[in-house]
Amino acid sequence: MSIRFEYKAFSVEIQGRILHGVITGKLEKEDYDLFVPEAERLIEQYGKIRVIAELVDFKGWSAGALWEECKLAYHHLKDVERMAMVGDKTWEKGIAIFMKPFVGAKLRYFDVSERQAALEWIQDGLAESEAA
Repeated sequence: MSIRFEYKAFSVEIQGRILHGVITGKLEKEDYDLFVPEAERLIEQYGKIRVIAELVDFKGWSAGALWEECKLAYHHLKDVERMAMVGDKTWEKGIAIFMKPFVGAKLRYFDVSERQAALEWIQDGLAESEAA
C-alpha cells in the first residue's frame, strides 16, 4: 500500500517503512510543519525507517526550514536505517559526504542517472511486506 502527500516544495510517498521524497525548489518552514508529523508517525509505527530523497532543481532551505531540518535530524537521525540521496549537482553530493559522519544511517549519494540503483539499494534486505 502506498500513501502520497503533496507539499509546497516536495512530494512524499510512503510504502511500508520507506519514505520517498521528491524535493523541488526551495524548502520552507511550512513544508516541515506538514511533513514532520507524517515522518514521526512512520517512525512510531516501524521504529527504523529508510529514506530516499530525490533532489530535482533543489534550491536549498529558507532560514526557518534549515532550523526545522536541524531539529528533525537531531531528534530522528538514529531512527533512519538507510538514506539514499539522488541528485545531479556537485554541492548536493557534498551535502551527502558532509552528513555521513553525523548520521547513524547508511548513507549513499546517487547521480540522477543512477536513480534505479538508489531505489534498489533502499529496498535491499527488506522483507516483501516491509517494502510494499
